Amino acid sequence: MKLLVVGSGGREHALAWKLAQSPRVQLVYVAPGNGGTAQDERLANVDITDIHELADFAEREGVALTVVGPEAPLAAGIVNVFRQRGLKVFGPSKEAAQLESSKDFAKAFMKRHNIPTAAYETFSDAAAAHAYVDKNGAPIVIKADGLAAGKGVVVAMSLEEAHQAIDMMLADNKLGDAGARVVIEEFLAGEEASFIVMVDGKHVLALASSQDHKRLQDGDQGPNTGGMGAYSPAPIVTPQLHARVMREIILPTVAGMEKEGIRYTGFLYAGLMIDAQGNPKTLEFNCRMGDPETQPIMARLKGDFSKVVEHAIAGTLNQVELDWDRRTALGVVLAAHNYPETPRKGDRISDIPAEADDSVTFHAGTQMVDGKLVTSGGRVLCVVGLADSVRSAQNVAYETVNRISFDGMQYRNDIGYRAAGRKQ
Repeated sequence: MKLLVVGSGGREHALAWKLAQSPRVQLVYVAPGNGGTAQDERLANVDITDIHELADFAEREGVALTVVGPEAPLAAGIVNVFRQRGLKVFGPSKEAAQLESSKDFAKAFMKRHNIPTAAYETFSDAAAAHAYVDKNGAPIVIKADGLAAGKGVVVAMSLEEAHQAIDMMLADNKLGDAGARVVIEEFLAGEEASFIVMVDGKHVLALASSQDHKRLQDGDQGPNTGGMGAYSPAPIVTPQLHARVMREIILPTVAGMEKEGIRYTGFLYAGLMIDAQGNPKTLEFNCRMGDPETQPIMARLKGDFSKVVEHAIAGTLNQVELDWDRRTALGVVLAAHNYPETPRKGDRISDIPAEADDSVTFHAGTQMVDGKLVTSGGRVLCVVGLADSVRSAQNVAYETVNRISFDGMQYRNDIGYRAAGRKQ
C-alpha cells in the first residue's frame, strides 16, 4: 500500500522512515518533504502544500492512509477536508487542534477541567499586559496566543525582558495575528519532559517518554528554539509519574474534549514541568508529535508502525501494544548559521554517514539543488545515536556529528546532560 506523510521537517522524515519499514508499504509520499526524503528510494517527495490539492492527490494515487506532521495544516483543517472525502487520516480536526493553535483556548480548557497548569491571564491590550507584569514581577512567561513556529514563547527572567516581549508581540506586531493576544503565565521551576500519546477518540496509547532541549546553547543558555536535541526514554518520567500524568492530565483532556463535543484523534503532546517534589503541571499542549522528540522515539520503536496508525484511525488502539528498543536514543540537532534569528540558506552539506544499527541522521531544513544537498531552514539535521546508556548514546551521536560539515553549523555539546548526571 501507499501512504502519505504531510510535512517537511525532521519529525516527518522520521515518521516516513518508520512507516516505510513495513513490508506492507510499497511507497511513502512526503509532502513537500526535504533533501533527506528525496534521497530515500522508499520515499517520494510531492511538491504540494495546499490541503485540498493534497486530498486530490491522495484520492488520485489511492493513498491508504495519511499521517499529518506539522501544526499549520492541522489548524487549517486538513483532517476535516480528508474525512469529508472519505480518506483515512490520522490527526486532530481543526476544532480539536485549537488545543495548540490557541494558547488562550488551551488554558481556559485546562481551567474548566481542573488539569494542573500555571496561573495565567490573557491580554490583547499592551498597557494592561505591562501593568500585569509590573504587578506580578519576574521571572514570568509571555506566550503568543497563536501559532508562531516555536518563536512565540518568552521566558522572561527580568521585567525588562517581559516588557520587551509584550511590545514585540502586541505593540510591534512582530508575530502578526499569532501575537494579537498574549497569554501571561506564572513561571514554573523544575524539569521539563515531553509526554506524547496517540488518541483514537476514546482510547489512549502512550509513546516512550522523552525530553528535549529548547535553548540554543549548552547549559540551557541563549534564546529559545524549536528544540536543539532530545532523548528517549527520559528517566525523570518514572512509572509512578507516568501513571499520574495519564490520570491527571491526558485522560481528563481526552474526556474533556469529548464532553465539549470535540472528539480528539491524533497525536497529543503534553509539555510538562515537573517540580522538585515530583508534581507535574502542563506547560502546553501540541496536537502533533514533538520535533526533535519524534526522531529518537521513532528510532526506538519496533514493529510495524503502519498497523498502529491503522488501529488509531479505526478506533481500536486498545488492541495495540508497542515494543521498544531497550537502548537509549539521543538526537543532536545541527542548526544553520544565525538560527533562530535569520537562518542562512544554501550552505552545502557534506559527509553524512550512512545509516547504521546504532545511528541514523534525519533531515529537516535541507534540499537538493543541482544534485547537491544544501541547507534550507533553521534546524538542518538531527543525528540520532543508540546505545545502552545515555552517555554511550551521546558518544555515538557526537561521533557522527563530528563527521558532518556545513558552513555555520551550530549545535549543543550537552544533549542529555540531565539524564547523564542523574544517579542511576
